[in-house]
Amino acid sequence: MRVLIVTLLALALVGCTGRPSLEGEKLSDRQLNLEEFFAGESVAHGQFQDRFGNVSRRFTVDIVGTWDGRLLTLVEDFVYEDGSTEQRVWSLTKTGPDSWVGTAPGVIGQAVGQENGDTFNWKYTIDLPLPDASAPPGTPPETLRVTFDDWMWLLTEDRLLNRAYMQKFGVTIGEVIISFEKR
Repeated sequence: MRVLIVTLLALALVGCTGRPSLEGEKLSDRQLNLEEFFAGESVAHGQFQDRFGNVSRRFTVDIVGTWDGRLLTLVEDFVYEDGSTEQRVWSLTKTGPDSWVGTAPGVIGQAVGQENGDTFNWKYTIDLPLPDASAPPGTPPETLRVTFDDWMWLLTEDRLLNRAYMQKFGVTIGEVIISFEKR
């Protein structure tokens, strides 16, 4: 019984980690508009760290964005520190003055997002490919289904900071930190 109580308390504490809020105090009067920031070329640098703080993957992403007045298409070309590559193509539809929905290969259902001032929150579930150096060439990668709670802040007109919380079965398994810069 004591083990059960300790386990429940530990899970409750894990669930109490602070998260940003769209209603939180704004530190600037900038207005983030995804279609403006991501139209054209940008580059991002990021890393994944597990819930214990261990950094296990770093990457660079070259992004080309096109905006047609309703649809924002982002072509993201990832290059990981180990030399592996990946491409993800997002199709984001503006559904209101500050709201978005989106899809990309591997995304389960639709991603949903909301802008507020200099902040954007993006939530989705995705099957992420897992790196496996021992897999024979041409073998489809194994995937890990995770949920993202993605937060972005416009730091300057050409810089965006992103912190994404990754969860599996409702438990945070890690975070991704990314810095975007318009070219």
